[in-house]
Amino acid sequence: MRAVFRATFLNFPRSASEPPANRLLYLIFVAGLGLHAGAELVSLSLIVKICEDFEMEESNEHFRHIMLFCFREGMTAAAAHRRICAVYGDSALQERVVRKWFARFKEGKFDVKDEPRSGRPPVVESDEIVSLIRSNPHLTIRQIEAVTGVSYGTIWNRLHHAGYSSKRDIWLPHDLTDKQLETRVDACHSLLRKNSNEPFLKRLITGDEKWILYKNVTQKKSWVSKGTAASAVPKPEIHQKKVMLSCWWDCKGVVYFELLPVGQTINTEVYCRQLDNLKAAVQTKRPQLANRWGVFFQHDNARPHTSLVTRQKLAAFEWDVVPHPPYSPDLSPSDYHLFRSLQHSLDGQNFQSLEDIKNHLLQFFENKDRTFWEKGIFSLPDRWSKVVAQSGQYLI
Repeated sequence: MRAVFRATFLNFPRSASEPPANRLLYLIFVAGLGLHAGAELVSLSLIVKICEDFEMEESNEHFRHIMLFCFREGMTAAAAHRRICAVYGDSALQERVVRKWFARFKEGKFDVKDEPRSGRPPVVESDEIVSLIRSNPHLTIRQIEAVTGVSYGTIWNRLHHAGYSSKRDIWLPHDLTDKQLETRVDACHSLLRKNSNEPFLKRLITGDEKWILYKNVTQKKSWVSKGTAASAVPKPEIHQKKVMLSCWWDCKGVVYFELLPVGQTINTEVYCRQLDNLKAAVQTKRPQLANRWGVFFQHDNARPHTSLVTRQKLAAFEWDVVPHPPYSPDLSPSDYHLFRSLQHSLDGQNFQSLEDIKNHLLQFFENKDRTFWEKGIFSLPDRWSKVVAQSGQYLI
């Protein structure tokens, strides 16, 4: 039997446009000859075996030819599905696919090739997709898909292989003007020169204020069973109970901190009183700074910090006030280092009293080793240099 089929195939007119295996399929299936040897029906398994002998690719079109053969043999879709899976395995084809093609055959549609798709063919090069991103980095994959006609997955893969990833924009503290950018560069230049001529970071005391909430509600992910709703967390109130922390520290740790009464904020009078308390703490905890080396002092440009009364008090202390450009939390160790770490420890905490907050702060400060405080202070020169190199732009 196999010799008959081989002879038939070899004598079939060859075409440059059709590979031998496809011409064999056309001979057996499309022509619908049925191919009997006497009264014996050629088995589907034998046909498949002959196709495999000719190294036929198990493509979608190949299965459709077999489905057409089964249809013309009078099989049902379910029976055809069982026969095909018996030869190719249970995962070769889904029964719903066989039923779909049998429905087409019943309508007289015997073309087993895919119909041409409408719309622009996806023949866009990766360079075109990348150029779209470079011209507008905020384009979404769906928007690129609408422009190019390329599928979502293909666009994602091409951007991934080109080294791109999608990241959310970062909020900046302020939209800096040209004058403010220039001020930042000048201040950093001055600080770099000053620290080069007279290293002062070990003598630097820096400080700032931070609001601390009594209820620090955060959204967290949790593992739940399928079909189970996520945990419900009430939104924090708009006007929450909070206290203000004022904290001053150096490369060795906290020098002095205090919590203001609930509802009270910083003004010149309060700040000057705090400076008096800070000076006393320096004399107790850092006697070498107070008596021999002298203090370099850094704070931001809040009004209570720059008022005339405050400047006169600092001058009376004979402290060297380090210049700090306005709108520059990225150059304040409290903002970019201490308070960021402190906020992580506060997330999820619910305090019942001012004493609870104070105890939490004491434990937080105590748990930080010497390297934590040194990292916050000694990273300043690197930050100053980066601001100069970036023409005053924020450090992200």
